Amino acid sequence: MENYYYVVDSIDGDYAHLVRTDIESSDKKLVARALLPDGIDVGTKLKYEMFEYEVM
Repeated sequence: MENYYYVVDSIDGDYAHLVRTDIESSDKKLVARALLPDGIDVGTKLKYEMFEYEVM
């Protein structure tokens, strides 16, 4: 299973907009904050592995 790396670009209520950092992409991924680790903020770096997000 691959790892994907993201940074929190913005937070909109119960959702966060994530941008991939391991590839060139301007696409944003909308993720419910309930699926993300507690305490995230704009600029937080995340790793996605085995269907879980983890703060780096």
